[in-house]
Amino acid sequence: MAGSSFGTIFKITTWGESHGKGIGVIIDGCPAGIPLNAEWVQAYLNRRKPGQTRYATPRKENDTVAIESGLFEGQTTGTPISMAVYNETQRSADYSEIAGYYRPGHADFTFDAKYGFRDYRGGGRSSGRETIGRVAAGAVACALLKELGISVTAYTKSIGTISAAPSSFAPDILSSERDASPLFMPGREASDAAEEYLKDTMKQFDSAGGIIECIISGMPAGVGDPVFEKLDANLAKAVVSIGAVKGFEIGSGFSCAQANGSSNNDAFLGIRNGRAKKATNHAGGTLGGISDGSDIVLRAAVKPTPSIFREQQTILRDASPVRVQVKGRHDPVIVPRAVVVVEAMAALTVTDALLVNMSARMDRIREFYRPQA
Repeated sequence: MAGSSFGTIFKITTWGESHGKGIGVIIDGCPAGIPLNAEWVQAYLNRRKPGQTRYATPRKENDTVAIESGLFEGQTTGTPISMAVYNETQRSADYSEIAGYYRPGHADFTFDAKYGFRDYRGGGRSSGRETIGRVAAGAVACALLKELGISVTAYTKSIGTISAAPSSFAPDILSSERDASPLFMPGREASDAAEEYLKDTMKQFDSAGGIIECIISGMPAGVGDPVFEKLDANLAKAVVSIGAVKGFEIGSGFSCAQANGSSNNDAFLGIRNGRAKKATNHAGGTLGGISDGSDIVLRAAVKPTPSIFREQQTILRDASPVRVQVKGRHDPVIVPRAVVVVEAMAALTVTDALLVNMSARMDRIREFYRPQA
């Protein structure tokens, strides 16, 4: 299977299946000297683990991370970092009846079409549990970014028809407001309304989708490339690579299609500490695929959970029709647990871009390698 690696210099490879022995990741290209421990990584994994609220699958997994290599005395060593989370409560029998048919909205049919077989126990490699490796690696990337004064903060922007208003919160309290909500949606009023919306959806044996917003603050200007390695293009690929994501936008996104140039252009007011000072940020922090020093603001549209208890029409492997009711342990909404996954993929993307960017200018290379007096 190709396509399990991501990145150029800060490169990750994830491994494992939903009902296999475990899930994990290997990080290559991480610089030495970054303060890091298992507790830091575990805090990120805890935000995506199942069984925490009624709005997440009841599968009970501690998702405890084991860092097998790449650390010594609380710092990265520059060697590959290997991390694993071992599965504890796989119940493969819950999925035995779906072996003969294709679940609507899942990768069952396409996986079978590609490989000629599929791991029907929870989706195998195409399961949402694959994101454990991404989140663990993203935690390491966030530790690196912290050393540079760069923060990555994602949160639930909306669930169904209910939207939050995160701009009403100061940046330094946005994370705490988010973490106070079982849906990772900042603002008590919006979070409560979204919970009521979900309760009604669950009574109808249905599921809900939503939007995740992510803000990357502190990025220097000049990161990214103008053609095939645009920073916003790589962010789009990273975020859309998350299984449940069906849409991506940055800055004003699709709304700019209804705007005029006079209103959509961001007026320059000056330069401060090497970063552009702009009147607005419709571009979302990038121009020509290169960061301008403003906050990078992106959003991901997450589809409703495809596994629902309502009866649905599908086909067996021999293409004969059948009506099914999917059983097992499923999230009624994917959005809250996917928040940290979007955060991780954004962090991995900008971390790699920052390291690639170090070779962009000869004067910077000369300065780095200039003999010390």
